[in-house]
Amino acid sequence: MTSTVTTPATEGPVEDPAESGPAVDRPVTVRRGYRFELVKLVSQWRVRLLVLVCWLAPGLFVAGVGLQSTLPTDTLFGRWMHATGWAGPLVMLGFAGVWALPLLTSLVAGDVFAAEDRLGTWRHLLVAVRSPGRIFAAKALASLSVLLVLVAGLAVSSVVGGLLTAGHQPLVGLDGADIGASDAAGRVLLAWLCALAPTLALAALGLLGSVALGRSPMGLLLPALVALVLQLAQLLPLPVSVRVALPGYAFLAWNGLFTGPVQLAPLVIGVVIALVWAAAATGLAYLLFVRRDFTNPAEDASGRRALTLGALPLVGLLVVSVVAVGVAAPAEGSGITQEKVQRSVATAFAHLYRTQAEQLHRPAVTEDRLHTSAACTKGDVHDGAEGAGNDWRCVVSWHLPDVEATGQAIYQLDVTADGRFVADGDGPKEVNGYFLVHTPTGDTPNPLWQFDGTVELLSATPHKVNKVPKG
Repeated sequence: MTSTVTTPATEGPVEDPAESGPAVDRPVTVRRGYRFELVKLVSQWRVRLLVLVCWLAPGLFVAGVGLQSTLPTDTLFGRWMHATGWAGPLVMLGFAGVWALPLLTSLVAGDVFAAEDRLGTWRHLLVAVRSPGRIFAAKALASLSVLLVLVAGLAVSSVVGGLLTAGHQPLVGLDGADIGASDAAGRVLLAWLCALAPTLALAALGLLGSVALGRSPMGLLLPALVALVLQLAQLLPLPVSVRVALPGYAFLAWNGLFTGPVQLAPLVIGVVIALVWAAAATGLAYLLFVRRDFTNPAEDASGRRALTLGALPLVGLLVVSVVAVGVAAPAEGSGITQEKVQRSVATAFAHLYRTQAEQLHRPAVTEDRLHTSAACTKGDVHDGAEGAGNDWRCVVSWHLPDVEATGQAIYQLDVTADGRFVADGDGPKEVNGYFLVHTPTGDTPNPLWQFDGTVELLSATPHKVNKVPKG
């Protein structure tokens, strides 16, 4: 029988707490754990500094460059930063994919588990939460949230800086055609969203390194090292199937959003592969974490387990990705062929020639009526040239309506292994020989002097491009 006591306040029977049975100890939910881990991350001075830098530095950089007389013409879309505010965010995206985003993933995701090893706080955390699975979910979600805030800061800040400096103007695409200001805004946003996929893949690798390598500093450096290896791989003359199957290819594939027609195939493949890597690396990190023996403080990781459950499955995933890309989107060799280069150069020249004609107030002419064609060679190879290199040379030919003579212009091309090229004008001087052209309203940059372009690596069936007759 349960005993009762009487209190003066109620004058009624009250159940004795000592004999009411054991209290129910409810487990800590993932939501509460997530809030706790998020507060821990945000309270770190380095994370606060990263948030401040990501939300201020890109805008200041873009605005500062926009006010300078010289532009970063060696950077994609850098030559258009004076013309439109939408070029700045793309310049920043190119920089972020190479340096900023790998560094951010290392500092946030690469240390989220290793910090507990260094501080020796696993025992206290497990006693409080009593579930390795919920601890892992809370830490992974907290690091993801911080990364999203940092990436959003990079994008928003660079957009604001660009619009305040150059305004809401059309953007010249990689095919030379103008992209309307509103359309450019949507494509810039989509490009940043697509860059989230490889960022998540690097973050997942950071989680895996933080779990597998424990207090070792290599776990903190793993995302940055992987990103560096992926960047070096993109510089090598790899087959197309291998290049596109790398988890960081989406950092480059967003270029296809700014061509006509849009090159969606490599972008979709790059995003999907990056997301698969993110899911696989996160799953492997979870398996390693829940199987860890937390009763032994000296064992923060197992080298053999990290190899068998961490590295080997990812190597297998890379092999499967290469095979899948080769089957789904067959393309031979490097994907850079003579026909593709000629088509890209001729298309870009036709669009930019029309822009130059408008600047000089010449009679309007459409691209179709120009009948633009290109003949390109690589070194001493005149037929069947292919591959990257800075020894490409193209002769562009066009024909104006009601004019018997055929115009010609020469370009020296530097084609990189990822399909991007820079065409540098080499005469005649009245077409592409000078940086500026004289217009009735003053000097203005010559769009035909130097321009960027891209070759679609996965395009297996090239369109026919007329060659300039030799001699």
